[in-house]
Amino acid sequence: MGWVEAGGYEVALEAGKVVCRNASGRRLKSVPPKIGEDPAVLGLKQLAEWLERHERECLADVERWMVRSLPVPLAALATVWPDPAWQAVLRDLVVTGDDGTVAGFLRDADPERGLGLVDLDGDTVRISPALVRIPHPVLLEDLDELREFAVELGVDQRAGQLFREVWPKPPGLAPDTGHVDTYAGGVYKELRFLQGRTVQLGYRVRGGYAVCPVVENGLAVECRVWIGDYDTYGETETGTLGWSDTAGRALRAGDIGPVAWSEGMRMAAALHAGRDTEDEEKAA
Repeated sequence: MGWVEAGGYEVALEAGKVVCRNASGRRLKSVPPKIGEDPAVLGLKQLAEWLERHERECLADVERWMVRSLPVPLAALATVWPDPAWQAVLRDLVVTGDDGTVAGFLRDADPERGLGLVDLDGDTVRISPALVRIPHPVLLEDLDELREFAVELGVDQRAGQLFREVWPKPPGLAPDTGHVDTYAGGVYKELRFLQGRTVQLGYRVRGGYAVCPVVENGLAVECRVWIGDYDTYGETETGTLGWSDTAGRALRAGDIGPVAWSEGMRMAAALHAGRDTEDEEKAA
């Protein structure tokens, strides 16, 4: 972005920050206070805030496509690809072709030429599926091998697809299992701390539960962990993890898909990890 005149100085936006230089072209360490309210400076600050918010929204959208198994039209990807914020989030994601098998790491999206990929042999290829899928990592076969190959390619995924924590559904699990207490009992000195962590992690708080919505095979599922609905300054602890449909009916393990299972366990583990450990350390 070019330099803009502001009160005898020139300002520009670089790496999300407003930078300044004087009339002789010398870069300054900071923007002088006397031009802090200049329309050009304020405009650049607002633009920086908008760009930061836009980047967060792009990341949230792509993660939602992955977690909810939403197919994305190729035309949509090609439309947003020129946007640096979208491209940074989409680049190097593992995508699947029409047959559902892994096609490669996304490197380009063009309305005429289709998707540009690095396939699993390390070759550059192009495919043009009508719909593009960004599979959840728990659905990827040979996930460990894909992770190793990603490291060799120097892949850096903003959306954290390959290196997202996954919890495969345990083999031999009784189909009537309705809840998991692996991460129950994480003590927080005040409920508001647990509520704050829930929101900070991107989950919802509703009716005393931390809630993570997932759509899998067309079925909307809610992963839910009880966190409390009483005095926000009172002590609380993480409860058991359960799953329900949108009507609130509890689901059993036999009705829970691998993505919903993994995302529920991921939420429960993250909430438990933020517990107060002071008493645990004293006891040890």
